[in-house]
Amino acid sequence: MDLNLRKNAKTALLVPTSMGVRLTPLNGQPFHTSDTFKFQVTSAESNVASVSSYLGLPVKVLTAFVKDSPIALMIKNNLAARHMTYEGREVAQETPWGYRHQFNLADSGFGARGPRVQNDRAGEVGRTITAADFDLNRIFDEEGVQIVHISGLFAALSPETSQCCLDIARKAKASGSRISFDLNHRASFWAGREEELLCAFTEIAAASDILIGNEEDYQLALDVKGPDAGGQEIGAKIESFKEMINNARAKFPNVKVFANTLREVESANRHQWGAILCAEGQWHVIEPREIGVLDRIGGGDGFVGGLLYGILKGWEPEKWVKFAWASGALVTTLETDYAQPADEEQVWSIWEGNARVRR
Repeated sequence: MDLNLRKNAKTALLVPTSMGVRLTPLNGQPFHTSDTFKFQVTSAESNVASVSSYLGLPVKVLTAFVKDSPIALMIKNNLAARHMTYEGREVAQETPWGYRHQFNLADSGFGARGPRVQNDRAGEVGRTITAADFDLNRIFDEEGVQIVHISGLFAALSPETSQCCLDIARKAKASGSRISFDLNHRASFWAGREEELLCAFTEIAAASDILIGNEEDYQLALDVKGPDAGGQEIGAKIESFKEMINNARAKFPNVKVFANTLREVESANRHQWGAILCAEGQWHVIEPREIGVLDRIGGGDGFVGGLLYGILKGWEPEKWVKFAWASGALVTTLETDYAQPADEEQVWSIWEGNARVRR
């Protein structure tokens, strides 16, 4: 399957995002009982882009930074270490109560105790991002972009970021770039803005080539009819999801690829992990298989990252979904919430179930 990606584009994958930091207790401990934490850079969209950047494709991040902030410097250093270029306006903090980068407070859970995550986004500088912060004519028309990945988390962050995503999607469409949209519906982000965001998400989805979302995402973010798959056996969930994707295909006929993960949680450290992909009407289903989980946060982003990498490499859809599944499984074995594959072989070994030592 050929998505006709732009040839000779300077950027393979472009992501607009609000960068922040994550605090995670060590050794799977609860947040409230801990006094020692791992401090790392994070955002859903940069997490997606990490699969491609670590495997050698050119990735660019569009964001914003708090001027003279040590956390902003930490973020810039981390993005550079992930082999990503970035562009972002420097925003003055103004007062001690002014702008800052978001904080993600997350423990990993352990055994029968599930993970807990709280987002502290007060004063978040990423909420100020607009398309005017970037030279989109240079980025899209002169340099070229193959795929733009937009997340519903960033698109719903503020009225400014919603308009930013609309402007980027329109520019990407006009320039011949492909658009990937992960719906990522969050009720707290949508509160009081339902009509506005439904219009924005519907326009972005209509312009997209790749659409990712779960049962609730499609129904709440796009008003696509779908059955409640909660409590069903996995086989019934797959058929329910196929039905809903067919409804989405009818509403968004320009979308070529639909995808999502399937997950059953047996414990915090043992999941059944599967995936479903529909590429131009052809279905590719990975029945859930058991994976060991160190930290589940970021597994879905790893899946999307692996999917986009396969598309960028020009593989066939059957390989896309396998590599995506394995990239998501890789993230759950890491302390970071983004994939850091050593090479493609490491990812394919996960797909093949080969965990033997390599010497």
